[in-house]
Amino acid sequence: MKVLIDHPNPFLLAHGGFQIQIEQTRKALEAKGVEVEWLRWWDASQRGDIIHFFGRPYPAYITLAQQRGMKVVISELLTSMGSRSAPARLAQKSLIALCRTLLPADFTAKMSWDAYREVDAATALTTWEKQLMVEMFGAPPERVHVIPNGVEDMFFQRTSDHEEGMGRSDYLVCTAAITPRKRIVELAAAAMNARTPLWVIGSPYSDSDPYYLRFLKIVRESEGIVRYEGAVLDRDRLATIYRSSRGFVLLSCMESQSLSALEATASGCPLLLSDLPWARASFGNSSRYCLVNLSTEVTAGLLRSFYDEAPDITSSFRPKTWSEVAMLLLSLYNGLASIGK
Repeated sequence: MKVLIDHPNPFLLAHGGFQIQIEQTRKALEAKGVEVEWLRWWDASQRGDIIHFFGRPYPAYITLAQQRGMKVVISELLTSMGSRSAPARLAQKSLIALCRTLLPADFTAKMSWDAYREVDAATALTTWEKQLMVEMFGAPPERVHVIPNGVEDMFFQRTSDHEEGMGRSDYLVCTAAITPRKRIVELAAAAMNARTPLWVIGSPYSDSDPYYLRFLKIVRESEGIVRYEGAVLDRDRLATIYRSSRGFVLLSCMESQSLSALEATASGCPLLLSDLPWARASFGNSSRYCLVNLSTEVTAGLLRSFYDEAPDITSSFRPKTWSEVAMLLLSLYNGLASIGK
């Protein structure tokens, strides 16, 4: 079996969790003996059995692939949609239905709303995203498979004797890009208000971004309460940081399934997350939650409460490894390959 992986957006434009998901998926599948290639749009001689498209392709893309005898699997992050209120989602669904009725089919095809009905299978990171695919786009439930993100092996390693002797630090840790949807400025302001030590790990998309500059201003004025050194690219070091941190905090306003949160909990780090459906669907009672867009003062109080409780918080939740994710995908691929034989 040969799997071709495709994605519409160049990695060089913006690094993020989707890139990690795609790269780790390929690596894990190859470790299971699956032949995997990036789909080469310029190579008319390339062949494959499965196209795994990360995103939402046009209907014509799906039809042409199927006519060539290839099955099509899609994995899309419904980040914005999954974070909207129920009334907003209902309005969006009504608008989609209205557009289908009033606008030319050639125009609505560019929105790829029918992709979920036409692909051979789709994967969702959470039961919540599966529900959205079915309710919003009419995906047949039996074609949508819940396959979460995985976690690299180093995050499951036990605390070393050296780390045990050092103990946990006084800092909560947040690993995220410095962007408005991650609400890093709001989190840093709350930490400063509550005098709660916070270590932010991540980088902006641009060093001149006004939001990033606001964050740096808070760091300078926090007198060491908010710590920032940029991104940590060494994955082993990042795992060590999680194991030694007091807790992990991510109060983003939009998310699909945070890889950082999965890595932190695999490392034994207590979680405080935004009270959004993706988080509840992923972690259930294994995390503490904070409503989004509360005032700085209220968020500060919740952050301080989590900080005080963190040493006594335990969780039995265990994320999947990328090897386990690969086995789920391989089962899906083999099932599709057997259809029609």
